[in-house]
Amino acid sequence: MSKETLAKTIREIPDFPIPGILFYDVTALFKNPAALQELSDTLYEMYKDKGITKVVGIESRGFIMRPILATHLGAGFVPVRKPGKLPAETIEESYDKEYGKDTVQIHKGAIDENDVILLHDDLLATGGTMEATCRLVEKMHPKKIYVSFIIKLKGLKGREVFGKDIDVEAVLSL
Repeated sequence: MSKETLAKTIREIPDFPIPGILFYDVTALFKNPAALQELSDTLYEMYKDKGITKVVGIESRGFIMRPILATHLGAGFVPVRKPGKLPAETIEESYDKEYGKDTVQIHKGAIDENDVILLHDDLLATGGTMEATCRLVEKMHPKKIYVSFIIKLKGLKGREVFGKDIDVEAVLSL
């Protein structure tokens, strides 16, 4: 399977969640066993030699690929959730996104200075959610942070919100 074939499995939904937004639905990719395996294999190949100790997934689509990737890499999985969803003590980061404001939280102590972190999400548009998650993880002082996406939207400047010391990659550019 090629990247072009993977891209064809992604459903485009206009005017979601608000008018003017073209939403790229990766759940259509996830339901295709061959596409899911190809994506899993591709992400593994991208990060297998980076020493990843924890994969961080952002609610909610972040809970789909991230545990799969963590298992393949022999790493732990750490969820980042919206306020009030994590049961233990948390730290949080608020941010503006392309169509509103939001806050993300992580369990305090979920990451430490010995960890090499892979932050992974489905889509890089303006980068607001991932930038906030990256700031949240940076508060815990890990050794290194890698950021990856299934899709990077061409023409938007999402990559620019991350510092030069953060490696940012995407499987697909649409």
